[in-house]
Amino acid sequence: MASAGLAECSPTTAELRGPWGQAQFQIEIADTNESRAQGLMHRTEMPRMSGMLFLYDSPRPMAFWMRNTLIPLDLLFIAPNGEVLAIHERAKPLDETHIPGPDGSIAVLEINGGMAETLGIKAGSQIRHSFFDQFSTSWPCNAS
Repeated sequence: MASAGLAECSPTTAELRGPWGQAQFQIEIADTNESRAQGLMHRTEMPRMSGMLFLYDSPRPMAFWMRNTLIPLDLLFIAPNGEVLAIHERAKPLDETHIPGPDGSIAVLEINGGMAETLGIKAGSQIRHSFFDQFSTSWPCNAS
């Protein structure tokens, strides 16, 4: 499950690291109103080390729900510096209860439900993706 760091970031890869180790996810990007609204709706499965990275122009209050989402998900709320601020684990399929993120979130990584626990990903972990290089990130794409 752990992987070596990449010399440069790929737009379709997100790496996470923390005291638990390191992991790499193949991702889709949701950075328009339309793609964010669609998200992972209507999918019956997602490969194990895959996910969707929701990107916003600036930090904002945000809330997600699981309308028309058929698979359980972990939601990782991320600050501009690439720090995972909070994790909502195992969001229930089809549940329309709002899942609020903490203040300061600019991105959300959705991965398969239970994966954060399986890998040991916790708040305080760091993400590396080219999106975060425009901010003062502690794990830029050109770092090993």
